[in-house]
Amino acid sequence: MQPVCVTRTTRETAVTVRLARGAGPVEIDTGIGFFDHMLTALAVHSGFSLAISAKGDLNVDGHHTVEDVGIVLGDAFAQLLGDRSGIARYGTATIPMDEALGFCSLDISGRPFLVFDVPMPQERIGEYDACLTKEFFRAFAFHAGITLHLKGVYGENSHHITEALFKAAAHALRQGAEPTRAGALSTKGVL
Repeated sequence: MQPVCVTRTTRETAVTVRLARGAGPVEIDTGIGFFDHMLTALAVHSGFSLAISAKGDLNVDGHHTVEDVGIVLGDAFAQLLGDRSGIARYGTATIPMDEALGFCSLDISGRPFLVFDVPMPQERIGEYDACLTKEFFRAFAFHAGITLHLKGVYGENSHHITEALFKAAAHALRQGAEPTRAGALSTKGVL
């Protein structure tokens, strides 16, 4: 399967994502250090090769950059998997990060939805607004065509909670995108 490259340019951001199946180079530069750290974890733990370059209006805040990266990464993921035939489709992972426990269950179905049940004890993680985690996953799920459930089972530190979520999502994506057999895993025969 060939890698995909998707670019989106607006008055607020310019984002380019290159995504390929299989472990490979990971190069992330969004201008938001903690977000780069989370996207690196997402790539490494999902087993995808990923390059993201984003320039955004960080003088305003990180919202536009984080959301637009989610949009473009979702579009790239949807393009990479095509009609989603021949994949496991479902993935679930529960990941600990120190005192925090993050849960993700997903369906790579073409039917986007997000359930996000994650209390964040601290509003900021460095220069990153903790509330942007939901914005990223919403944009990603809706553009990738994924039903995505994320839960912060427990935790006291927003950094640990967020990292557990990104890693749980990565492991669930790895499972769901795993090649299985020809055809769509559906009683309808198509997704």
